[in-house]
Amino acid sequence: MMNHIVIFPVMLPLLAGILLLLLPKRKLPLKRAISLSLVMLQVVTAGFLLGAVNSGDILAYALGNWSPPFGIVLVADRLTAWMLIVTALVASCALLYAIRGTDKNGVHFHTLFQLQLFGLNGAFLTGDLFNLFVFFEILLLASYSLLLHGGGRLKTKAGLHFVVINLVGSTLFLFAVGILYGLLGTLNMADLAVKVASVAAEDVALIYTAGLLLFAVFALKAALLPLYLWLPAAYAHTTATVAALFAIMTKVGAYCILRVYTLIFGAQAGPVANLIEAWLLPLALMTLIVGVFGTLASTRMRQQVAYLVITSVGTLLTAFGMNTESGIAAGLYYLPHSTFTTAALFLLVDCIANRRNVMDDQFEPGPIIQQHRLLGALFFVLAILIAGMPPLSGFIGKFLILNAALAHSALWWIMGIVLITSLFTLIALARGGSMLFYRAQAPHICDVDPSTDVPRGVLSVIGELASIICLLALSIGLVIYAGVITEYTTAIADQLLQPEAYIQSVLNMEVNQ
Repeated sequence: MMNHIVIFPVMLPLLAGILLLLLPKRKLPLKRAISLSLVMLQVVTAGFLLGAVNSGDILAYALGNWSPPFGIVLVADRLTAWMLIVTALVASCALLYAIRGTDKNGVHFHTLFQLQLFGLNGAFLTGDLFNLFVFFEILLLASYSLLLHGGGRLKTKAGLHFVVINLVGSTLFLFAVGILYGLLGTLNMADLAVKVASVAAEDVALIYTAGLLLFAVFALKAALLPLYLWLPAAYAHTTATVAALFAIMTKVGAYCILRVYTLIFGAQAGPVANLIEAWLLPLALMTLIVGVFGTLASTRMRQQVAYLVITSVGTLLTAFGMNTESGIAAGLYYLPHSTFTTAALFLLVDCIANRRNVMDDQFEPGPIIQQHRLLGALFFVLAILIAGMPPLSGFIGKFLILNAALAHSALWWIMGIVLITSLFTLIALARGGSMLFYRAQAPHICDVDPSTDVPRGVLSVIGELASIICLLALSIGLVIYAGVITEYTTAIADQLLQPEAYIQSVLNMEVNQ
């Protein structure tokens, strides 16, 4: 009976999306209530699943009762549960912000939001490469529609680049799975792990090619250099709610890299063992450098936060690229921190930009905005978080990564780049905060009509900032429970680097649940 919980994170958003699609558009309050309730239920479900796999159990669920490697199989282990709970928490905070009014810009916003969660949860749960492709396509359709939510020329332009580049990635994905299926006769990831390890010598080159094609696809999803160019415009020009939800999107690519290249192409993969070890770490470090340069060069707040997402991807994949238990564990601690913080920054930037009227999110001195002390304090805390200053979760995450690098041959490269880019990130955010708050001018000497600034009551401000405060509280929770969380992430890393239990749980599962 316990195995049936595995399908809940997929079925809940799918059924919610269908139900919300059937409701008439004038029932927006009802849609909001249903959508928010079901996202909160997903948080509970993910938490329950986290507890179910905490002891190391791996839960497998065969849809249609087809025995693996045939049919569709969903698999939940520690890593899956970790990704599901982070996704559900970010989604609940983003949706809480959306129901204040931005969801009015499109009739089917809540349906698309739930379908996005359906794609995300499915990608984390699937145990089959072809179904991973299917969930990627669901993600692409839902994210493209959400990206265009509310319309506008810049959104359309960014959305076009987003969908074209991702369609190219989908094509490469099909080439890769076609090669693997043609050679090995299976796409079940556990079965692939067994067959890749014993592949015939004459097929090694093709398997190697398929593995690198998959890496290119996952690198595109993760916004790894040089495949990051779609991200800054897409994240900077969409609504704050969508950008906040998209903070987890790059983590899908990072998750796939971690899953596929420890399970299928890991140390036990025979002639293609540790396939991307020579590629991942250098590309991650270069992504980190490029992301920081983009952060420094940004002329608008939303653009800067988009480049901070790229910076966080570089830092995360630097940890994964060390391919050690301590490195992976450190990266998995850093993952929720970077997701919560960048999501909160997107929402906070929207609050600030809305108060600056025609100045919007430009890095130019503008009027003194309403609640500038409160907003400035939140910006200050989030800047410390994302830059990695003590004593908050950003510092702990980067400390764990640097500590893991002590035994790595690339220690000085990792140490130097992570520390220098952290300093430049702090400088970039200090410059932005100075423009927004310290150099702000009285409204009467600005080229802005102060009468357009709508007064906001205390309750309105609390409602507006509730999502940001919740995300900030989650980041502080990572500090308070750092010991417990690092124990869990270490257990995840240990389970990933010893994939035999995953393989046996899937291939030897009982299908008559």
